[in-house]
Amino acid sequence: MNPGEASLLRLYLNNDDRFGGRPLYEAVVAKAREMGLAGASVFTAEMGYGARGVVHDDQSEYSFMGAPVVVEVVDVAERIEALLVEFRAMVGEGVATVSTVSPVEVARYVHPQ
Repeated sequence: MNPGEASLLRLYLNNDDRFGGRPLYEAVVAKAREMGLAGASVFTAEMGYGARGVVHDDQSEYSFMGAPVVVEVVDVAERIEALLVEFRAMVGEGVATVSTVSPVEVARYVHPQ
């Protein structure tokens, strides 16, 4: 990926969402890497709620259940769209997710050769 225009995909998930026997956020990052996308990061969130309005936080005694995580992936729009197709196939019924794709400017991208 060259410096310039790119897209940022942001996925809001719960840490207990699963795909293929492992956390969904982990599966998304692995798929992004497998597809050769420029980069992906996972961030834990302190608090959040989704479609059902249930507040999840990292302070409750059940923080291991449903704590919010955010996955961000950056690459050119076409590659982000291809990842979104894969992601939609990973999400099962009842999993509350929100995804946004935003234009971003890549100031510098260095990949060791």
